Amino acid sequence: MSFKFGTVGAPISTPKKPGGSVGAIQQLASLELECLELGWVQSVRVSESACQQIKQTAEEHVISISVHAPYFINLNATPEEWPNSRKRLMDAAKFGYLAGATDIIFHPGSYFNQPIPEVLDRAIHRLSNCAEELSQAGTQVILRPETMGKIALLGSLQDVLQLAREVPGVAPCLDFAHLHARAGDGSINTTGEWLSVLDQYALALGPDSLRHLHIHMSGIEYSVKGERNHLPITESDFDLHALFKALHLRGCAGRILCESPKMEDDALLMKQTWEEKPA
Repeated sequence: MSFKFGTVGAPISTPKKPGGSVGAIQQLASLELECLELGWVQSVRVSESACQQIKQTAEEHVISISVHAPYFINLNATPEEWPNSRKRLMDAAKFGYLAGATDIIFHPGSYFNQPIPEVLDRAIHRLSNCAEELSQAGTQVILRPETMGKIALLGSLQDVLQLAREVPGVAPCLDFAHLHARAGDGSINTTGEWLSVLDQYALALGPDSLRHLHIHMSGIEYSVKGERNHLPITESDFDLHALFKALHLRGCAGRILCESPKMEDDALLMKQTWEEKPA
């Protein structure tokens, strides 16, 4: 087992025809990349027939599909706003599954300056309800709350591990650039620190969980408050070699999706760097 590499959203080089998700899948295959995360980050506006076409094209080209759900999801939303957040997550899961997606990635929300244990209790209850409904409907996807890059946001490593421990059908999306930025001081960027992250992950979710990682990757700009912008890998202080050494040492596998502004160029750089197998 090893990693598959791809992009979040269509590669920049995707031809205008056929364009869209179908064109993105074809372009990724031509580049010898192996996965696509559908970027449904504003809303889920796709027909069932379009989903079937995406699924069929992905199967033909052996491209693994995931979905990035709309940004406007918040497990800590007010009671009045929660139904809207819930619908966005459930629509991403329903239509993503029809499109052949196995994993639904989403931003879990904000603390709103509330006590973290209180926020997590609310988030666990709401996410459990969503996961149970999807399971009962036969929608076989993994819901993946993402590690977030700002300290004000729900989405620390500990947050997403607790959500995954408590809720069946949930596993984290590890955005390593976000974890580096969240620290705000340049730390969480060495092989030793990444090994600590992976060991915490394995302790919480079992050693086999490291063979099924879903990772977002990019360079990143940050301040003391955390993430500011995604950057190309080579224009950031993010130490890709240090991270990949840790992933190799722990025998990790799964998917790595590039969120760099350079998209497929950096995805190919990541793939090449991974295959070099650092000592």
